[in-house]
Amino acid sequence: MPELSDVTRGRILYGGDYNPEQWPRSVWREDVRLMREARVTTATVGVFSWARLEPRPGARDFGWLDEVLDLLHEGGIEVCLATPTASPPPWMGARHPETLPRDESGATVWYGARNQFCASSPIYCEYALRITEDLAERYGGHPAVRMWHVGNEYGTHCWCDTTARHFRRWLRTRYGGLDALNEAWGTAFWSQRYDSWEEIIPPRRAQYLVNPTQALDFRRFTSDALLECFTTERDVLADRTPHAPVTTNFMPLFIGQDGWAWAAEEDVVSVDVYPDPKDPHAAAYGAMVQDLTRSQAGGPWVLMEQAAGPVNWRGVNHPKPPGLMRLWSLQAVARGADVVCFFQWRQSRQGSEKFHSGMVPHAGEHSRTFQQVRGLGAELRRLGGVVGRGVPAGAAILHDWHAWWATVQDGRPSARLDYPQVVRAWHRALWEQNLTTDFAHPHADLTDYALVAVPQLYLLTDEALDNLVGYVRGGGTLVCGFFTGVADEDDRVRPGGVDQRLRDLLGIRTVHEWWPLDEGETVTAHGPSWPAGFTATLWSEDLEPSTAETVARIKGGELDGGPAITRNRHGAGTAWYVSTLPEPAALRALPARAADEAGLRPPLPGLPEGVEAVFRGEHLFLLNHGRTPAVVPLPSARTDLLTGRVYDTEVGLDRSAAVVLAPLDSPHPKGAAPCTERLESSS
Repeated sequence: MPELSDVTRGRILYGGDYNPEQWPRSVWREDVRLMREARVTTATVGVFSWARLEPRPGARDFGWLDEVLDLLHEGGIEVCLATPTASPPPWMGARHPETLPRDESGATVWYGARNQFCASSPIYCEYALRITEDLAERYGGHPAVRMWHVGNEYGTHCWCDTTARHFRRWLRTRYGGLDALNEAWGTAFWSQRYDSWEEIIPPRRAQYLVNPTQALDFRRFTSDALLECFTTERDVLADRTPHAPVTTNFMPLFIGQDGWAWAAEEDVVSVDVYPDPKDPHAAAYGAMVQDLTRSQAGGPWVLMEQAAGPVNWRGVNHPKPPGLMRLWSLQAVARGADVVCFFQWRQSRQGSEKFHSGMVPHAGEHSRTFQQVRGLGAELRRLGGVVGRGVPAGAAILHDWHAWWATVQDGRPSARLDYPQVVRAWHRALWEQNLTTDFAHPHADLTDYALVAVPQLYLLTDEALDNLVGYVRGGGTLVCGFFTGVADEDDRVRPGGVDQRLRDLLGIRTVHEWWPLDEGETVTAHGPSWPAGFTATLWSEDLEPSTAETVARIKGGELDGGPAITRNRHGAGTAWYVSTLPEPAALRALPARAADEAGLRPPLPGLPEGVEAVFRGEHLFLLNHGRTPAVVPLPSARTDLLTGRVYDTEVGLDRSAAVVLAPLDSPHPKGAAPCTERLESSS
């Protein structure tokens, strides 16, 4: 099976989506010239070109693409060639309206944007297969084509009759018979028992709440149905071009796909990351998405899309201050990216995304943006030594899409419980302690992690629960959040409200009541680690410990004196339980204490606020996300691969500055001399 290393060949690849069909031929040679100036290595071509490639059913117009690929190859630019199947042409929707998706009420979702297809439609799938086969046949041997990109940001949902038939087939495979389905779905409730498969439909708009397990299974099915679309195209490409890896781009922490299952079907894992420049915690968000993607990949990964400046889809679209594009790109490399790309190369003049920035913006090659693009390209060429290197992590966050899907159903204790919000808060707490963190599936082998965090997993399988028990009993440290282990894989509440294995592990006799908090409502808690107390939001619980010690108690209110945080010895390990969402400073202190007791230390202790330190192999990345300059002490002298400077005892970092430090015995530019200068963000 081809791998990312077959494409990178010791280089950080650099580039972006290239859409030459939006521009006259006279611009194409200019694009190649500018790509060479910017040290671009890779262009993703053809993502939204279906109507140009197949202007009418069965017709083919490949001449323009022949010319583009030849021009790129002549210019030394390699190609990640896309199948254009994310955006069917208007003729498909007009001639075959049955390929268009239907929403939960049965209304047609019309063409005129993108992603207007039903993943279960045999007509759509046949057209997608044909264009993929023809692209593979024509360009599989082209010397510019190094990798394939299938579709784009899969996220379509459909509730039509064709989907219903596909859903029934999927359910037959999952359950075998109707008795098993009725048992799993709990159809004894509200007289919902099914007597034939034909009675089953997707969870369409109903009079009141739909069956939650039916809705959960439909999310599972939808992810699998889209995955079938991907793997069908992937198999064609793999058969015709076994040397070229195949990928598709994930959206960050996106609810619509089981990312663990999808990643297992890709040769290369890719993601699109768009933090908001105005978000004060954007760097933590970017790190979270990067850590998740690296964990899905099991190694190096592809940053397929980011913005060179503002995007176009927020209410207010803020540009990136000078240095931020560089800083966030280097953060991705620090956390495992071997490919750094943007959407898109040249900013569009028309269409819905004409105000989404490009590497070459409307202002042209003399713009500040393009000068930064050129500078970043030159710097990435100096980082060949980090390519393929791992990112050691002593902590892991458990994450599961099925648990997330179950949490979003109606009829829960609190509609305010936002799974991504909780995961993001916990990851940020670890990130601010500079504890490099992987993500892991609840069934994964956890023995290599000193610390495992479970921010909130409402649904846990028996295998997952046994895995957690074995991890702690074997000496691991678990920090577990609220409303976890409540339901099994069928969204059936466990006896006792929380599974007995988890209660024994945590040293909790029972959770008497879940006590969710309203908007603006808080609880206050105190403990030895928090003598001044802390506030907490979103959730609280009336719980009764058994063997666990209470390390923080609620003060005041209905739950006065009750445990907020507990700690329990179990076997050779320790299990903490957090029954609320502490404010950021308190949440940050909790994994710090647990990690310290587990012997887990950050790569550099005592860093200034806002400075991120990440090891990739032997290379130390220091990134200043703060708004003020910072000085970072070094335990030993190191060489900055970006500048060749040698730093003996400390590094000065201006706002948005970054260094990539190698040990002095690593290869570095000749003539490098010790340096105590501050590294400017514009370097």
